[in-house]
Amino acid sequence: MRNVVIVGTGGCASEVTFYIEDNNSKVNAEEQINILGYLEYEENLTKYYNKYPYKAAILGDIDSYIPESGHEVLICIADVDFRKKIIEILEKKKAHIGSFIHSSSIVPKNADLGKGIIMYPFCVIEDHATIGDYNILTTYSFISHDCIVGRNNFLSTSGIAGHVKIGDDNYFGIRSTVVPRVEIGNHNVIQAGMIVNRSVKDDTTVFYRYKEQVLAIPK
Repeated sequence: MRNVVIVGTGGCASEVTFYIEDNNSKVNAEEQINILGYLEYEENLTKYYNKYPYKAAILGDIDSYIPESGHEVLICIADVDFRKKIIEILEKKKAHIGSFIHSSSIVPKNADLGKGIIMYPFCVIEDHATIGDYNILTTYSFISHDCIVGRNNFLSTSGIAGHVKIGDDNYFGIRSTVVPRVEIGNHNVIQAGMIVNRSVKDDTTVFYRYKEQVLAIPK
């Protein structure tokens, strides 16, 4: 059994907690996860931790956290920019940052996956895809063959077609899709429902205007 500390207590952490509990009922004891507790800043306890029926206690906040041998950390934060800050803090602390992949997801045995990946149920990673560190894929997201995905991206029920290249720190809104051979740079927001059929550089928000014209507005 893996002993895990979860960073965050918001909606993402609540979802991952539920999926861990569900997954524990489907896998053997060695693959099960024991949630030791949560790391959260005091000002967020009322807003987040007290809102959801967590069974494990608050262990402190990320700044005071001291990694322990045999413990893994799961970073369950949807906000890409805030998660990046948390990643930097944990890497400086040399914490063991783990991954969680729900057993219903399809992942090749030889998949080229980085660390700190969170994968909800029913996701698909196709063969010959390269996935970097700290990516989160919510339910039914897929990344197709020959894709290269950087680090700290959030895919919300999103689809990435074959031969796509994606940089770091991007947010893909619910049911957004990227067509084959497109390149996405860094720190972009792809709004919900978008079909991205041309390359996007950096610091750009892609969305519909009046449901007629696709616009890419640099920040």
